[in-house]
Amino acid sequence: MIEIEARLQELEELGLARRTRLVSGPQGPRVVLDGKPVLLLCSNNYLGLADHPAVREAAADAAMRWGVGAGASRLVSGTMTIHRRLEERLAAFERRQSALLFGSGYMANAGVVSALARAGDVVFSDELNHASIVDGCRLSRAEVFVYDHGDVEHLEWGLREANGRGALIVTDGVFSMDGDVAPLAELAELAGRYDVRLVVDEAHGTGALGPGGRGAVAEAGAEDGVDVIVGTLGKALGSYGAYVACDQRMAKLLVNAARSFVFSTAPPPPSVAGALAALTLLEAEPRRVEKLLANAAVLREALTAEGFAVGAGRTQIVPLVIGDADRTMRVCEQALERGVFAQGIRPPTVAAGTSRLRLAVMASHGKSELRDAAQALAQAARAAGVRPEETRSPIAAPAVVGEEPAAPSSRWDEPAPFDDPGRAARVFDAEAPDALEHAA
Repeated sequence: MIEIEARLQELEELGLARRTRLVSGPQGPRVVLDGKPVLLLCSNNYLGLADHPAVREAAADAAMRWGVGAGASRLVSGTMTIHRRLEERLAAFERRQSALLFGSGYMANAGVVSALARAGDVVFSDELNHASIVDGCRLSRAEVFVYDHGDVEHLEWGLREANGRGALIVTDGVFSMDGDVAPLAELAELAGRYDVRLVVDEAHGTGALGPGGRGAVAEAGAEDGVDVIVGTLGKALGSYGAYVACDQRMAKLLVNAARSFVFSTAPPPPSVAGALAALTLLEAEPRRVEKLLANAAVLREALTAEGFAVGAGRTQIVPLVIGDADRTMRVCEQALERGVFAQGIRPPTVAAGTSRLRLAVMASHGKSELRDAAQALAQAARAAGVRPEETRSPIAAPAVVGEEPAAPSSRWDEPAPFDDPGRAARVFDAEAPDALEHAA
């Protein structure tokens, strides 16, 4: 019998119990949260398209033409003309032969990784990869070499020691909790040299970076070296669902081997049509991407002026690492009182000792709003007993104020398949309890 009360009590004691907050109305730069108007600084609606009139109209029209749901999985009767239309447009957008729609980014990552790697293979995964990639690694039953975050040298050491057993390298393009960008050109070069496939999750890069908003891979000029791009419809494109862009043979394999594609109902037509309209807007108005990055620069500059450490990043994700989870949530609550919704992020989403406010900018924010938000956050921090100067950038300095980082769990301490006395490789143990789980 599952002891629900005991588990809930354990979460409460660890300070990990959470609650959902109720947003009234569409996801705009300002929302009504639990009945109070606030500036929204923690939404992934990066280009402000979720509430765009053309996107709304397209979704409403699709509901009338094709119905609310697809009714079946893609391989039964769930593939509709609207699905094929969006897949063709996404393939062209990503400069790929094919694209496949998935129900969510989580399903896409889990399906791709588990389909491309099998027992006996090795998956090389960045230590800060999203939880969906972590679970895809577990489902694959492959060994997983977890390389230090963004550390190409550590990754190459692992590739050498694998003795040709590698299956793929998998990484976020833009990391969801830190806002930094993977060294994609170097990763592509390594993948080619060691003859392994490279999968890049562009959830936070699509519509936010690169020429025409085509993501971090395009910005790095690494398109020829990346085998699979995973993109989302639920962030910059303002809808829901995800896609995988690849060549035709890869797509054929995934149609038959990605269990999250085979055994899930197809994405609903209104979401698909809304994403199609958003993609049209992105292609017609690429300046939205420029506005997003300009707004990110404004917020970073304003936060720096208030004493916060924001690091050298430039993406729309701006983390303020406070360290202690309780202090972080106090700052979050104080910010809400001042009309700014900046969600606090705690373990297990981030490592113990690195709790933070994860700020997310939208192209639809006004510059004055962002400057006012920085002032409000500084006031909130001081009211919560945190000086802005105490914050740290996770990219520039791992040291944090507050609780000490916890020792890694057994999942990260298992004996590695490659015995390096100087730098131990870390391997996932699929049976071990959760440790670090990165989510967005």
